[in-house]
Amino acid sequence: MNQNIRNIAIIAHVDHGKTTLVDQLLKEGGVYRENQEVTDRAMDSMDLEKEKGITIKAKNTSVHWNEKVINILDTPGHADFGGEVERALRMVDGVLLVVDAYDGPQAQTRFVLRKALAHGLKVVIVINKIDRDNAEPKEMYEKVLELLLELNADDEQFDAPVVYGSGRDGYMVFNLEDEKKDMTCLFQTILDHVPPPFAKPNDPFHMLVSNIDWSDYVGRIAVGKILGGTVNLGDTIHVISHENGERVRAKISKIFEFTGLGTKEIESSSAGNIVGLSGFEDINIGDTLTADAEGHALPFTQIDPPTLEMQFSVNDGPFVGTEGKLVTSRQLRERLMRELKTNVSITIEDAEMGGVFNVKARGSMQVAVLVETMRREGFELLVSRPTVIEKIIDGKRHEPYETVWIEVPDDNVGTIMQNLANRKGVLTNMEKMVNTTMIEATITSRGLIGMEIDVINATSGHGVLSHLFKEYGPYAGEVLTRISGTLIATEAGETTTYALVMCQERGKLFVGPGERVYEGMIVGENPRNEDIAINAVRAKKLTNFRSQGDGVSTGLTPAIKFSLERAVEYIATDELLEVTPLNLRLRKRILKNGERQKVAKQSKQAVSS
Repeated sequence: MNQNIRNIAIIAHVDHGKTTLVDQLLKEGGVYRENQEVTDRAMDSMDLEKEKGITIKAKNTSVHWNEKVINILDTPGHADFGGEVERALRMVDGVLLVVDAYDGPQAQTRFVLRKALAHGLKVVIVINKIDRDNAEPKEMYEKVLELLLELNADDEQFDAPVVYGSGRDGYMVFNLEDEKKDMTCLFQTILDHVPPPFAKPNDPFHMLVSNIDWSDYVGRIAVGKILGGTVNLGDTIHVISHENGERVRAKISKIFEFTGLGTKEIESSSAGNIVGLSGFEDINIGDTLTADAEGHALPFTQIDPPTLEMQFSVNDGPFVGTEGKLVTSRQLRERLMRELKTNVSITIEDAEMGGVFNVKARGSMQVAVLVETMRREGFELLVSRPTVIEKIIDGKRHEPYETVWIEVPDDNVGTIMQNLANRKGVLTNMEKMVNTTMIEATITSRGLIGMEIDVINATSGHGVLSHLFKEYGPYAGEVLTRISGTLIATEAGETTTYALVMCQERGKLFVGPGERVYEGMIVGENPRNEDIAINAVRAKKLTNFRSQGDGVSTGLTPAIKFSLERAVEYIATDELLEVTPLNLRLRKRILKNGERQKVAKQSKQAVSS
């Protein structure tokens, strides 16, 4: 064991403050100089993370306290990125379980804690945000203990130490009455309770690759905890593939140690430390690195299987290539295959049709992040509505079910209960809180698609929904998640105010004046469950007495604009989302109105016969 090292992961539900807590640990761990500006949520380094306010990728850092090195892994709290959490837990010996002093344990708290307990990790409970209005830190600690019992924690895990405090304000205390001054209590608890990393310093070097990083200078970097021996710059080692057991020789060209907000190059590192190694032509998560020519592959943690599937395809719309540079099937395939190298929780397969790829993932948020990343890289592509991955069990059709928790204002409970019923959700528990009600239900993954937006709309943004995969169960039958139809453009061109004022009498619009549209593009929503063809580019005929735009400059309601996640969940099975670096467009799979009607007629005849 290396007595000078502690390896911990910070786990929590979304928005319970773990990334802000890391900021304070970095600050007091001497990462920042006295005159250096302290960055908020420094570990959320991706643009998307800063914009969405969530952690997407697990990241490494380290701080020094009392001559000890504490390696810290900041992990995502959203269940869609559970693969990141599971890989991070392979590198650590303990976890800081961060729980909001008002919200208490939530869906992802349960998910990440269950994973940590299964790995046999030591737990330190951090009741955060005790400065919040209506915070109940003692009551939330009791709820954490109840959760530990429910998840079958062993005696040592159940007796986890607890500290209270505020990551934002920079203090932690053992007792709520203690002086609130700094993070010493948390640092000391980590050193006292989390054991040094178990490792075999006298064995030949071996390490499991738990993550992949990238550098423009050295290429792929294998990240993991050294389980045995010592690795030196220039060492020749063996890479054992976890997929086929193939062995390849490689030479260590760089060794990186995580420190503060970056890395530093070192000459060697020994068992127990978390490092990055370069010098590989090809390396994947789950591969084994060993100095022993006869060494065997280390076991790789199985990631929970995907439950959703979507299709990515090349853009075949009229505007293809006008807004993005990467538009071919080959470019799309290469990019998706590259994603597989660093994201082990998704799978990608070639579909039967050319230029179409089946992408399987944990949830629509995970896919939306991938799509958003690709559009910022210059890709144009088409994305389908998510469908659930079904299984045949004992000869019967089964589908994934999830447990959903919905916290809503008391006035909105009835509306949400009706929405659940429409989606064939089954209520399992309801708990009254201070000004809100917590609803717990079981629902199919199909029924959950699009529900978060319904909750936000019904509660004017005050509702919070979280969910967790539960099990596969019998197929629940048809679930109607969208009861509205669409307004479909019949003509290509630029929208006019004159045309849109008349179009909005048929429903809500998704486009404003002066936007380019094409035939088959969805430009609005019809409250009735049918599609209506409209002309959104019609210009007003001019006369000697009236000029263009007279009488229509007022009365036009602002267009509804979708986020990428909302658009993915909104589209129906016969529709697609066109994604470009500049725009998101909803469209029908078949653009020509005549062809759509022909296909619809043929399907009706097939059903009747």
